[in-house]
Amino acid sequence: MDRVSGKGDREQRLVALGRAIRQKRRDAGISQEALAHYAGIDRSHMGKIERGERNVSVLNVLKIADSLNCKASDFFLTSDL
Repeated sequence: MDRVSGKGDREQRLVALGRAIRQKRRDAGISQEALAHYAGIDRSHMGKIERGERNVSVLNVLKIADSLNCKASDFFLTSDL
């Protein structure tokens, strides 16, 4: 089993996940504020998720996916995680 190599690798993964969420949101044509509202997440927290500054919980990933009418796995496939 591979181990995460360190903090830098973790941060890169969070950035990749955030980019995938941002792209899916943009493809849906909704604002960050609207997505945050639909998902029940504070708008500033949503921004930090999209920038990879927060280690987003599984529950929040699921809420975001539901709000974008997609599967949470779509984010991971898009970001090649």
